[in-house]
Amino acid sequence: MEYNTQNNKIINGEYGRHIQKMIEYAMGIKNRDLRNEQAKSIVRIMANLVGGPKDSEDFWHKLWDQLFVISDFQLDVDTPFEKPTPTAANKPKHLSYPKHSIQFRPYGHLMEEIIRKVAKEEAGEDHDQLVKNIAYHLKKQYLLWNRDSVNDKLIIEHLNTLSDGAIQLDEDFHFPSTKEMLQDTVQNTEKPGSAKKTAAPAAPANGTGKKKKKKKNAAAAAAQNPNFNKNI
Repeated sequence: MEYNTQNNKIINGEYGRHIQKMIEYAMGIKNRDLRNEQAKSIVRIMANLVGGPKDSEDFWHKLWDQLFVISDFQLDVDTPFEKPTPTAANKPKHLSYPKHSIQFRPYGHLMEEIIRKVAKEEAGEDHDQLVKNIAYHLKKQYLLWNRDSVNDKLIIEHLNTLSDGAIQLDEDFHFPSTKEMLQDTVQNTEKPGSAKKTAAPAAPANGTGKKKKKKKNAAAAAAQNPNFNKNI
């Protein structure tokens, strides 16, 4: 029995091990003409495994390039395109994912950067108003993360920590209530121009509305014509 752990590593998982074995077999064919025919057959099979416009020259160019990549550039066959080199076929380097050390995750990295920059600015009316807006925003962000409980003193402590003690709120500063801030958040997230749908009145069950209407019409007709009941 053959196990995958005993086989060579798959170079391109898009085509699988069988295509790779076909290419390895073609590399062992000594007759060049037969080897060329084998390579063309493999490329046609690869075209059936992947999607794309098969009438495009770029499509077939890509397949031939991948044929040589899977063979580790050891397959010696005639190609309708320029044979790729190992240097040109190197995979691009992975981009490193930006990592930031966030002290308090409910606020995010950008908010912490803003607080550090504001902490370096000179005091003034504009600065004081900006600090208040930041404090309001911190509470909003915290409520998005945890709506069950929020302590205003905790928000002030976080603001003081993030600014390294440089930002101090006025003694008379008060946060809006949690209920008001949650309502404001809901209103801001609603789509503009959207109207609440009113439920349509429920239809009377078993057609009782129609029966009442018929009785009412009959009573009106009887009042106008004394012989109404005799005619029916």
